[in-house]
Amino acid sequence: MMTHTFEIKDNFYLDGKPFQIISGGIHYFRVVPEYWKDRLEKLKAMGCNTVETYIPWNMHEPNKGEFHFDGMLDIAKFVKTAQELGLWVIIRPSPYICAEWEFGGLPAWLLAEDGMKLRGCYKPFLDHIRSYYKELFKVLAPLQVNYGGPVIMMQVENEYGYYGDDTEYLETMKQIMIDFGTVVPLVTSDGPMHESLSCGHLEGALPTGNFGSRTEERFEVLKQYTNGGPLMCTEFWVGWFDHWGNGGHMRGNLEESTKDLDKMLELGHVNIYMFEGGTNFGFMNGSNYYDELTPDVTSYDYDGVLTESGDITEKYRRYQEVIRKYAPIPEVTYSTKIEKKAYGTLQYDARVGLFESLDDLSAPVKCKFPTSMERLGQNYGYILYHTKLEKEQNLEKIRLYEANDRANLFVDQKPLVTLYDRQLLSEAKAGEDFAKEDGKPVTFKKGAPLDILVENMGRVNFGPRMEHQRKGIDGHVQINGHTHLNWEEYCLPLDNIEKLDYTKGYTDGLPAFYHFTLDVDQKGDTFLDFEGWGKGCIFLNGFNLGRFWEIGPQKRLYIPAPLLKEGRNEIVVFETDGKQPGTITLKDEPDIG
Repeated sequence: MMTHTFEIKDNFYLDGKPFQIISGGIHYFRVVPEYWKDRLEKLKAMGCNTVETYIPWNMHEPNKGEFHFDGMLDIAKFVKTAQELGLWVIIRPSPYICAEWEFGGLPAWLLAEDGMKLRGCYKPFLDHIRSYYKELFKVLAPLQVNYGGPVIMMQVENEYGYYGDDTEYLETMKQIMIDFGTVVPLVTSDGPMHESLSCGHLEGALPTGNFGSRTEERFEVLKQYTNGGPLMCTEFWVGWFDHWGNGGHMRGNLEESTKDLDKMLELGHVNIYMFEGGTNFGFMNGSNYYDELTPDVTSYDYDGVLTESGDITEKYRRYQEVIRKYAPIPEVTYSTKIEKKAYGTLQYDARVGLFESLDDLSAPVKCKFPTSMERLGQNYGYILYHTKLEKEQNLEKIRLYEANDRANLFVDQKPLVTLYDRQLLSEAKAGEDFAKEDGKPVTFKKGAPLDILVENMGRVNFGPRMEHQRKGIDGHVQINGHTHLNWEEYCLPLDNIEKLDYTKGYTDGLPAFYHFTLDVDQKGDTFLDFEGWGKGCIFLNGFNLGRFWEIGPQKRLYIPAPLLKEGRNEIVVFETDGKQPGTITLKDEPDIG
């Protein structure tokens, strides 16, 4: 086993020789493992010598004390695959990663604790990090160059200067990493402004910048914090992410970014964000909240150098020509055969309503007050609050306090209204009037059921709202001016849809599950078109492909071939808004807007 040294002085030095980092970002947890080698080969073939990745705490420790490092989370295999191809590796274990990922990579179970404070010297938070890092660094530490691995650098926290100014916390995070075996040099990464760098830089870690333009200007600011060290853009943003309803897929400016890449390599070092963005499978998309809630779509294409499905782009070719000026372009033979297939249109062959399926999917918890997902031990998905209207004469107004993010309300199992974002929050306008079109209040028989289906649309991954991300209802429900008590609460993470019984009934216009069968002779990448459907999520052979929503911009979900089986495949569509055309179509090209 050959060991190496990596040092940061006036430049980066690998085994005592100057080393220019030309890196690209690939998040192993957004790409199926069968395609890791293909993406890394394409990275190498563009001329990069390094790959960078975040590590999502919420995937590796989904429940307190439960650790996963296999399958799609086999970080050691990903790193060793890079090494086999002659690539070096930069690891960003943070534990906060942002990354437009659910809760910025923090585990949802942190929010089950009253008073939890994030990203600062708060003992319960730091204790959780230590117990996680104890397990994580058993995997990471042996992969460092000093022990024969390819990991040359690690990052402390992530863009902390955008969040806070607790230098003691950064020092503590650095020391925790060292205590658990970090020996390679450390970096921080922050926005390229004085305010951000002054809050986020740390003694003993090289400050680096995250930006997508104005390279010379950004490096000039950064230079004032590096103490003569090398200049590096750790996130060279080559595109941007999409959120639902943003009107179209976001794209970077290729002409400008090509010039910026050239200037970065002339003056310093780069990590391209993203080389390939990949996919927010499952319920793992993040959200932002500035003036309003903006949940990210399932695709994390990011207008990356490779597409979400790994296709080489014009951006790839242009960047390769720039890199050729600074480094040799190796000959690489791609070892993974990838084809795209159109499997045609499928009609559902069975369906069952959500209300009919509740007892198959969940055991109700009786509570006086509505209880958030996290307090019930649930991290992701949906939660249904059920009660009876015994004392109300009619329904004029209803408000949900401390509720996130989207709620479908039903009276007597008939749709009443859908609330979203600020309509749910206590600072919203005083009540919502749900009178019928004729102006009269909603009426019902005594004891009629009221059901509130709340969807976690993805926890905010950036900024001060992160500590206020309990999902479901964490306050109370006010009906006609009084607080309504006594609820049955059904947790619906939808990780057990194999328990569905499609013989139990169905009602048009209500949330339901639709079952499709796909017979496959030859596996290929395909793209599921959900035109005509309202909102929900889709499962393939039990694997959660992600969310869909008619408002776009994404119109098809990516299905990598390795998720398919030769022979019979099962697709289940869960739809919440009562909109369904009865068919889905599997096409051979993407449509992300």
